[in-house]
Amino acid sequence: MSPSERAGSTGSPIDPTAPKPPVITSNGPYTECAADACVGNGGPGIAGTFTLAPNPADTDTDITGYRWRLLTSTTSTIVNSTTSTQISVTPPLAGLQILSVEARDAHDRWGPPQEFSFAVASPSGPVGRWHFDDGTQGSAVTTAVDSATEGVRHDATLHTTGADWSPMARRGGLDQSLWLNDTTDTTRQGGYAATAAPAVNTQESFTVSTWAYLTDATTNHVVLAAPGTHTSAFALYYSATARKWVFNRTDRDSDQPAYIRSSSDAQEPPLKVWTHLAGVFDTKGDTDRTNDTIQLFVNGRPQGQPVVAAQAAATYEPWQSTEGLQFGRHKSQGIYDQYFRGRIDEVQLWQQALAEADLRQDARLLDADGQPGVELVASWDATSATGTQIPQSSPYPAGPMILSGGAVLDEAANELVLNGTTAYAHTTGPVIDETGSFTVTAKVRLNSQQLADKPIGYTAQIVGQQSGQDASWALWFEKTFADGGIWRFVRHDTDSTGAVIATATASSQELAELDTWVQLTGVFDASEEWSDAGAPRYGALHLMVGRFHQGMGEDAGFAAEEQGSGELAIGRGSNGGTPGRYLPGTLAEVRVWVGGMTPNQVSTHVLADG
Repeated sequence: MSPSERAGSTGSPIDPTAPKPPVITSNGPYTECAADACVGNGGPGIAGTFTLAPNPADTDTDITGYRWRLLTSTTSTIVNSTTSTQISVTPPLAGLQILSVEARDAHDRWGPPQEFSFAVASPSGPVGRWHFDDGTQGSAVTTAVDSATEGVRHDATLHTTGADWSPMARRGGLDQSLWLNDTTDTTRQGGYAATAAPAVNTQESFTVSTWAYLTDATTNHVVLAAPGTHTSAFALYYSATARKWVFNRTDRDSDQPAYIRSSSDAQEPPLKVWTHLAGVFDTKGDTDRTNDTIQLFVNGRPQGQPVVAAQAAATYEPWQSTEGLQFGRHKSQGIYDQYFRGRIDEVQLWQQALAEADLRQDARLLDADGQPGVELVASWDATSATGTQIPQSSPYPAGPMILSGGAVLDEAANELVLNGTTAYAHTTGPVIDETGSFTVTAKVRLNSQQLADKPIGYTAQIVGQQSGQDASWALWFEKTFADGGIWRFVRHDTDSTGAVIATATASSQELAELDTWVQLTGVFDASEEWSDAGAPRYGALHLMVGRFHQGMGEDAGFAAEEQGSGELAIGRGSNGGTPGRYLPGTLAEVRVWVGGMTPNQVSTHVLADG
């Protein structure tokens, strides 16, 4: 396949008496590709200068000008000149670029094009970054600024009433995200955002990452896509058929493409939670299409093995998207469809294949001070509750805690009272994607008199999310001797029957205080490395008692991709499938954040607000 066939050509009829292809000479920084090598220089947004001159064979032709364009663009530029002339060309994307130039004669005839192929070096940082914090809900702002500093900027525009800003955003605080498409109002289900031109060269290695908050699983919903004329070069989306997250490529820009897919390991990802998604396309830095791969990452974790594109589709060719990046929709047979429902935030593009370690770091969402981004997604405050429910006060859709089994609100003392035998409060979870980092805190006071009746080894659940026959995660108190015990933050890995097959624990180093208020905070850091028989694993638990970090401990590593569902309960848990672990004591609050806090953040977000 020739460069013009791969990138698109003018397709104009050629007059044999018209001017011959002109001569193109680079003056830097770009150099012409050789047959066996194509070295990248410059970068996106960095101009190169080229000299255009008449073909030496045009002895009888009066040249009056030149028409040039990059084949990735549909716009041509005409310069008038009777001899040679210099032009400045600014490539918008990294990777292979083809400069096409035609000469014009005094009879206003255009000759066949001359092509000059050159490679644009890939930037080291992101070539696109959209925070979606540019406007507020209902405002007239419709532009999402591309705040990356490498290459050319590609701001995105919000389209239709189905696109708006949302205060439910991944960085927390006053952050905003991109809201797309109401689940009930059919007049607000065609929303999307898009750049005016391609933001990444999909023919070369690239990485895309984003945070997605999906609210509907009844049909396919596309988070990001890079379209051509007929279909999309890539798409990052939820598949209702597979019930999985998917990153795909197509073999070519046609109405009936072959799809090359890398899918998530687990089915049925939780809805209405923030999930970090990334897709990596890797050409291995060469022109051999047979070793190109794609791979999906979820919350910084690689999903399966890299998929070799040419093995998945024998007709595969790496092709370049020709239209703007789409946030929230996909092109199929020339028509846009599969609109996203939910929220999209913190989108980034790189013109390189990022490594697994880079994507684990990206999923941490660090700020300028190196602190992870955290967003409060559930908050139950018993100190201001009345009646038989504890309202959930964050803007997220987690329900109220329903008091059951004799649990009562002591409105005078501003606390939830639990008898340690039957009382608890519950709602339906999950409220977070538990394969990613998260933080949970609870303010609890143990009742020493009620605890005295419990046997040594008794475990009481302060708060936890059910998974199978036990808890996916929980804050516990364990009675280790007659008059007391220790605090624990635990996670369980379960098999297909729901039975626990592995447990990770972060425990307090000091004995738990009784009959006094204690603030317990559990942090799961999905990116933290630990060693299992010399092999690296990722995911670790931390426990803080008040402002004191209790240390990781040798049993705190948790690499399983465990996701709970069903009952999220205060004051009781499941033990081998049987309700139990009743808490003898009182409770003031429970809060949950997406994102794993540092000890400093616990001091500022938990203790300062508690």
